[in-house]
Amino acid sequence: MTPPTDAVNRVLEEYRAYLDTLKCIQIDPRVRQKFGMSDIVQITLKEASRDLERIQAMDPAGRKRWLRRMLMNNLLDELRKFLNRPPEVSLEPLRAAAEQSSCRVQNWLAVEDTSPSEKLIREEEGERLLEALAQIDPRQREALILQKWQGWKLEEIAEHMGCTTGAVAGLHARGLKALRKLLPDME
Repeated sequence: MTPPTDAVNRVLEEYRAYLDTLKCIQIDPRVRQKFGMSDIVQITLKEASRDLERIQAMDPAGRKRWLRRMLMNNLLDELRKFLNRPPEVSLEPLRAAAEQSSCRVQNWLAVEDTSPSEKLIREEEGERLLEALAQIDPRQREALILQKWQGWKLEEIAEHMGCTTGAVAGLHARGLKALRKLLPDME
């Protein structure tokens, strides 16, 4: 018997911000905007809803691990589709960003296959950071992710976010302050 849709949504919806934050860390925003990466979290949650009984039997850490792997595989599939398209001159800068994003996703999946003790330590720290990032203001999160994980300069972030470099610096500072409050024992 299939559970009602609202029950599925309640169980899975709590993971949306977590998966969206993970997607933002892994995928360059220029690629996310151009190639439907905004739908990947919804697709992942929809796929997960097909196996709700299995998910409900897992503990929260197991659910996140399973959803994270599903999301990463979906991201990698979308990136491969884009990278396998015939090259277009107008999309060449995006190809480089997509290739970098693809490497990040593949590295994340490779880390999932490390030794159990290393994996546990990395997973716990990464998990705590993702949870904290998912809780802060979305614009602060975007500024932090673009600088720390995507390697963008303040000017690039300001242009992308439609604000001044001073505003980005403020978002970044407030985001770090919020993270330090949520994670006082982490550097």
